[in-house]
Amino acid sequence: MTLTSVARPTVVARSRREWRVPPTVVVAFLVVALVVGWSVAPGVFTSQNPVDGVPADLFQAPSGAHWFGTDHLGRDVFARVVHGTASSVSSALVAVVIGLVVGGLIGLLSGFLGGLVDTVLARLVDVLLAIPSFLLAVVIVSALGFQTINAAIATGVSAVAVFARVLRSEVIKARSAVFVEASLLLGGSRRHVLLRHVLPNASRSVLQLAVLQFGLSILVIASLAFLGYGDPPPASDWGLLISAGREYPLAPWLVWAPAVVTIVTVLSVNRISRWLRKTE
Repeated sequence: MTLTSVARPTVVARSRREWRVPPTVVVAFLVVALVVGWSVAPGVFTSQNPVDGVPADLFQAPSGAHWFGTDHLGRDVFARVVHGTASSVSSALVAVVIGLVVGGLIGLLSGFLGGLVDTVLARLVDVLLAIPSFLLAVVIVSALGFQTINAAIATGVSAVAVFARVLRSEVIKARSAVFVEASLLLGGSRRHVLLRHVLPNASRSVLQLAVLQFGLSILVIASLAFLGYGDPPPASDWGLLISAGREYPLAPWLVWAPAVVTIVTVLSVNRISRWLRKTE
């Protein structure tokens, strides 16, 4: 038996262990898939009307007919949570895209060009990082107007500095690699080296950050809606449902139902992000 024949099964077994998906990650993917299904086709999961209630069904506790109970207008809370998923998920996606594109561009230029450009952009990022992200989001949404899309824009702007800082550090690390220096010495243009070598190698950590930021954006947008910075009623954003439900302490399901959905979704996204970081 040769050394190669012994090492090969060991490498294969190690690779299988690294790509083995833990049960918690499988559950997290199932939760995220369910939430995406709610946002894409809410009518498949519930036939109840999320806006019009039945006066005879006021404040019914959770049951087989109403999984999350009913509210003060007799509306099915489960239907309102399901139909409010599209707004919450799409807003978080918009926030991540804004932070990724703007912050990624700043970090890419800052880390690759260096010099005066790096100094100016790095100071801009430092200023943004010095301001609490939630406070910055509140200021921006107050200036733009109280709508969910504006809350998404505000959340995305508050995430720009995080994406810029991470991508800048990854670009600096990739720029100093041997193969990048060799490509420049062989006559490769700066644009070619940036797009073909630096960006693909620097974007790996950004994917994990984008997944993590997606869960954080859901939480921030729900918090803004809770404070009244989102769409007004009868919208059914998760944060707005929690805010409206706290006015009825005798019907606690009005609060815990959307709150549990929000928490489970964010925790599932965070678990996926941690798994992606470990499999890098």
